[in-house]
Amino acid sequence: MKRTSIHDFDLSLICDYFGRLERQGPGSPESTIRALSFIGDIPDEAKIADLGCGTGGQTTILAQNTKATIIGLDICPDFIEKFNINFKRLGLENRVKGIVGSMDSLPFQNEELDIIWSEGAVASIGFEEALNYWKRFLKRGGYIAVTYESWFTDERPVEIEEFWLDAVPKMSTIEHNISLMRRAGYRFVAAFALPEECWTDTYFMPQKTIQGAFLEKHTGNKAAEAFVEYMRYEAALYSKYKHYYGYVFYIGKKCETPSL
Repeated sequence: MKRTSIHDFDLSLICDYFGRLERQGPGSPESTIRALSFIGDIPDEAKIADLGCGTGGQTTILAQNTKATIIGLDICPDFIEKFNINFKRLGLENRVKGIVGSMDSLPFQNEELDIIWSEGAVASIGFEEALNYWKRFLKRGGYIAVTYESWFTDERPVEIEEFWLDAVPKMSTIEHNISLMRRAGYRFVAAFALPEECWTDTYFMPQKTIQGAFLEKHTGNKAAEAFVEYMRYEAALYSKYKHYYGYVFYIGKKCETPSL
């Protein structure tokens, strides 16, 4: 029997579920700060776009560790509403703003951005596709920093390979992804795998605390029940197969001269 796919679920249901969490994907403040360290000094007048920002978990870390203007973009209106409420509460609304939009149709001008950031979201449009499309919006010498699902090994058990190639059909190895970054016109700066705690402590454990309320709200909704079951299955797979895959932070710098 074919197992349910993440692509079977309605976006509004997914947004309702993940909108209850501080972070909508694996990550941590420490990993965000580590990725920032590879970029070096960021001018106060810099402009950062956080694409697929969710409710702003990682955006908060960016705002606290830079003085840049930050635009968060996400396709879920509820995420952006919470995003803007959070930054108003932090007193940062003058330089951090969330807007509703799609990562494959950005509202920026060519070479407008100093940094493009994206944690846990790039797979929705494709790693290679994003690298090529987003590059036009970066200034020459600007940086891109994204997390992306990646294989740690060339071979893996069928169960985990089938799960992830359904969710992320072009998922590949770290080495291959670095080659894609270079081919797209970036100088490769760094790559590092997110530690296990980024999955267990800040992604799977918080989900356990919201699943009851989510199911209560959607009592009798078979799709909601199936979605919670899907997320529990993902957590079980990670516990079983975490040595084969994970999220990897990729940091690149747009080449100073145009590609020939």
